[in-house]
Amino acid sequence: MNAPSAVIAEDEDILREELAEMLASLWPDLNLVAKVEDGIAALAALELHKPDIAFLDIQMPRLGGLDVARQAAHCSHVVFVTAFDEFAVRAFEQGAVDYVLKPFSAGRIATTVARLKSKCSSEPADLTQLLKQFAAAKAEKPYLHWINASRGSAVRIIAADEVLYFKADTKYTLVVTVDSESLIRKTIRELIDELDPGVFWQTHRSTIVNVNAIDSVLRDLVGRTQIRLKTRKDILPVSEHFLHRFKQM
Repeated sequence: MNAPSAVIAEDEDILREELAEMLASLWPDLNLVAKVEDGIAALAALELHKPDIAFLDIQMPRLGGLDVARQAAHCSHVVFVTAFDEFAVRAFEQGAVDYVLKPFSAGRIATTVARLKSKCSSEPADLTQLLKQFAAAKAEKPYLHWINASRGSAVRIIAADEVLYFKADTKYTLVVTVDSESLIRKTIRELIDELDPGVFWQTHRSTIVNVNAIDSVLRDLVGRTQIRLKTRKDILPVSEHFLHRFKQM
């Protein structure tokens, strides 16, 4: 029997390499045929390699893991990679082979490896109903309208549409309005799932910008794409993953 093959699709470089190293240590026979950083590349890797296993991050640039799973469901065993327990529990209970939560732990990956080894010889699970339920739940979920942010010893209530941008700041996230900066405990990954995607765009792994606050998109002297705001002098970076958002601007 040939060694099983796998693809990892995870947009954070450090986490992608960390998962690959853990798998190499815990399952030396696993043939890791591709490590990719977004959903489009994941689809290409699935088509090219037809792996036995697909580790798919729920939230990735260009195309999310749930969308990729629709293509992978009948040809690969799917393991969802997520920071959200609600996805993880539903995925495992309704047919996905397994899930791994961020941050990764060696013990949890070892459990996943054991489950995969026991199921690799069987047909991949049918994820059709699971993915439909995820889509329906996401459509029904109300977007975040108000944010409770710390300013010293006080808590400020900020309307979401007043926020110009969110920026990751160590263990916190900076919430920036026209005239203030405050801190919240939510991560960028949590926020992108809760904010209206028609208004708030992720433009960098550490930044989410209110589209209505953008004055212009420009390139600096070395070719890096940046955002200039209407009401503040802050210049915000745009990473290569998110350049497609501005191609027609």
